[in-house]
Amino acid sequence: MGVSSTAPHLLRAARGEIVDRPPVWMMRQAGRYMKAYRDLREKYPSFRDRSEIPEVAIEVSLQPWRAFQPDGVILFSDIVTPLPGLGIDMDIAEGKGPIIHAPIRTQAQIESLHPLEPEAALPFIKTILQALRQEVGNKSTVLGFVGAPWTLAAYAVEGKGSKTYSIIKNLAFSDPVILHQLLTKLADAIAVYARYQIDCGAQVVQMFDSWAGQLSPQDYDTFALPYQQRVFQQVKQTHPDTPLILLVSGSAGVLERMAKSGADIVTVDWTVDMADARARLGKQVKVQGNLDPGVLYGSKEFIRDRIHDTVRKAGNWGHILNLGHGVLPDTPEENVAFFFETAKQLSTAAVVS
Repeated sequence: MGVSSTAPHLLRAARGEIVDRPPVWMMRQAGRYMKAYRDLREKYPSFRDRSEIPEVAIEVSLQPWRAFQPDGVILFSDIVTPLPGLGIDMDIAEGKGPIIHAPIRTQAQIESLHPLEPEAALPFIKTILQALRQEVGNKSTVLGFVGAPWTLAAYAVEGKGSKTYSIIKNLAFSDPVILHQLLTKLADAIAVYARYQIDCGAQVVQMFDSWAGQLSPQDYDTFALPYQQRVFQQVKQTHPDTPLILLVSGSAGVLERMAKSGADIVTVDWTVDMADARARLGKQVKVQGNLDPGVLYGSKEFIRDRIHDTVRKAGNWGHILNLGHGVLPDTPEENVAFFFETAKQLSTAAVVS
């Protein structure tokens, strides 16, 4: 790592230090829009192979780092990766996402789940994160990530992604006791997993509660927020200095609630204007986001204008520039390159003034 004490840019901003420009990375920045990734996918057609064979996952994680030099390099993985370590068998189908072979529907199934032992269940994570830290040194921040209890429960109960979440909502609203048991077990496992990632080299961890935006605010307060808090509290007990980010897709209706999770940084999606998000969250809450990924289909002038607009509205403190969700698969690679170039040439003072 060298003797330099200068922490990388994103880490400093995430800790609340004043930096000369907002750090930038992209969700799903490794993946389908990159030719290098598609070539590798032909050689390793199984997502689990790509994310669990260390040298392949390291290569995929580093593809965007080599191409664009983002301020954040994120572990290439999936939110369901730790589930087999609890006794929930899964696979990840190309283009369809996670498939749970025996969805969790009964008390007996929940009782049969066991605590996560990451050293035994996920040894590849250590190899990948250590290699990423070594590779990027102080030039970039290594991010880990985990799924949130509600979202992992939704996958485990539904058996796959859903548009209506009718199976888990049926459980939530007709037999909540069972669901709370599952959420508690998942929260404790996720906390263990997040701590493990930090111990292995992750400098910032993002929690994806992708499906919590599908809950009404009162149900968010019952089934999502308390378990986000349970994870973050446990991580903060042992790793108080590691910044934690929370993402909820479709979060406009629960933005203020996200700030109560214990996360240091709230990801804002493009359904909220960044100026409104700043006003709603208050000056002390750091934010990430929030360009519509579709902006990257626009002209260079359009992309530049939108970046400047977001950065101006976010102000000169506590902002990590990102998309509001993952980069879309057919995004032109040169537009991704332009996004990063533009972001890295910014001076916050110039844009904000």
